[in-house]
Order: sequence, then structure tokens, then C-alpha cells
Amino acid sequence: MSAKQERHALTDFQKGQIVALRPYFSHHKIGSQLGIPPRTVSGFSERLDNRQSIEDLPRPGRPHKTSAADDRYIIRSAESETRVPLAELRLDMGINICEQTIRRRLREAGIRKWKALNRPLLTKQHAAKRLKWAKTHRSWTVEDWRKVAWSDECAVQKDSDPRKLRVFRRQNKREKYAPKNIQGKSKAGGVSQMIWGCFVGDKLGPIAFVNGTVNTQVYIDILENTFLSFVDALRADGITDILFQQDNACPHVSKKTTEFLENAAREHGFSIIKWPPNSPDMSPIEHLWACLKLELHRRYPDTKYLQGSPDTVRRTLCERLMEIWWDIGEEILNSLIDSMPRRVHALIAAGGWYTEY
Repeated sequence: MSAKQERHALTDFQKGQIVALRPYFSHHKIGSQLGIPPRTVSGFSERLDNRQSIEDLPRPGRPHKTSAADDRYIIRSAESETRVPLAELRLDMGINICEQTIRRRLREAGIRKWKALNRPLLTKQHAAKRLKWAKTHRSWTVEDWRKVAWSDECAVQKDSDPRKLRVFRRQNKREKYAPKNIQGKSKAGGVSQMIWGCFVGDKLGPIAFVNGTVNTQVYIDILENTFLSFVDALRADGITDILFQQDNACPHVSKKTTEFLENAAREHGFSIIKWPPNSPDMSPIEHLWACLKLELHRRYPDTKYLQGSPDTVRRTLCERLMEIWWDIGEEILNSLIDSMPRRVHALIAAGGWYTEY
């Protein structure tokens, strides 16, 4: 089999997209937007300039089993029923063609089956609230977002390495399941350590380690013993108008926690920002956890193989996480805050539904 990637003819729709974008973007930019190799875009543009037509010259070989109308119907069906298996899609359409032909037509249009992304479940009510929140904050500048104290909890498992291992192998089951090509993972991720952290602008806040789960009283203790002293230190440095952010987890929004936060906000001079439901994509601290886990396993590759009792492993995790947390640089925090206007605009563009963040 040739090592070169299989090439497919451009569909009329793809050609129309290229023609529409040519006056405004480079061939490379058009290819990136449409998922088409830039060389294909350049070749089509050159032929268009020479022949003044988007039609391809006649080619030898077996003609398509489907008409142009069939092709459009296949594409519309796949786009409207994205979750339907290929075999079921074929039956639903009622066209006398095999699955391979349907697959080939979809690939010619740049469509194939992908693994669905995992995101928090959103309802129409969630999306409406998220959209309302985004519109309320659409005019906020980066400087406005620098006043937010981002907070969250995270469970760090000893083998929670976010890096994906890639191996060289042939496309067969024998090599696919060979031990040397498997990235082992212990059941339930092994021992884990719960942590709470926060940051404001380019300033890291304290990190707290939690034994067990986070309930209302544990959460209040974290805020009272960790967060409030951080707020006082910020105010002493002249940083005022701080907005405390937390998600809508049950311990965060319980009656007891709400009363505690309202009293603490009055005494320590900060406000509480109302947060939309199921919106980790709007919270940059979620990405900070990913950085923390990545650096943990980059700096200490033996983390996933730590031996000893659960308490011994957790102590080691705490020592390493504490070290890595305070090594997080200002450039990372600044880049996260700089992304906030883009996140809000992306949420508005998505109508309150899922974004790329």
C-alpha cells in the first residue's frame, strides 16, 4: 500500500467554498478552515484560473454508483443524524448502495465518524442561562477578568497522566494488544489526592489538600483557613474589587456555605460572581489543573508507579504537587486570563451550548 495519503476529488460544495474564500484568504488559510490540503486548494485555484471553470476534466475509470442528488442526500442525512450507525443510515435512506459507497461519499465531503467529545450535559435551560451570562459579560476586558479569584477542586490520581502514549505498530490485532504497545492503567486510577486552589490575575493563591471528599463543612474550612487570608494579603497589596468565583457544586451553593460567604464578603471586602450551570469551559482554572497534572508526570515520571500505603502515596503526591504549584509561572496565568474574552464570545457564538474550551 502506498505511504501517501489517499486523495479524493473535490466536491462541488468544496469548490464553491474555495471560490468564495479565495479573494480574502491565502491557500494555506483556506485549507486550514476547510480541512483540505493547501496543495489541493492551490491546484484547484490554478486550474480555475486557466480554464475559468470549476468542472473537472473527464477521468477514466468506473463511474459513480450515485448521482449528484444522491450524494447531497447522503450528506444531508449524515449531518442531520450524526449519531446513527452507518448500517442504520443506509437503511433509513433507502438507496440501493452498500455501506462502503456511503462511507466513500461522506469522506469525499470531509465527513467521517469521530469519537464524540465528553462534556458536561447541557439542557436547553442550561444553554439559555449560559448565553445570558455570556451576554452580560461580553464587554468585560482582560483587566476586568484579572479581578476574578478563580477557585476549584481537583482530584489528582497517581496515574492521571494526561499525555497520550503513541507507539509504532502495524494495523493488526497481534501488535495492537502486544504488552509493549499497551499503556497500563490501574483500576479507578489508583490512589488520588483531592486539592483546592485559586488564583487572581497573575498571582497564585494557596493550595489546600483535602483528605476524603469535600462536603459543606470541609469547603467552609478551606475558605476560612486558606482563601480569606489570601484575600486580605491581596487587599494589603492594593488589589481591591475582588470577585470570588466558584462553580455550582452542592457544597459551594448550600445554604450554610452561602451564608458564610455573604458574611465573609462583607468583612473582607470582596464580591461573589454568579456562575452559569455546567460551565467548566468558562473557568480557566480547569486548564490550570491540566497543566499541573502534565508537569507532575513530566517532572516525576515515576509517579504512576509509587509504592506504599495509600497514606504514603498521598504524602508524596502532596509534596510534589506543592512544589509544582508554586513553580507555575505568570505567563501561564496571564495566557489563561487573556483567553476569557475569547471564551465569552465563543459561548455567545455557540448560543450557550458547547464551546472548544
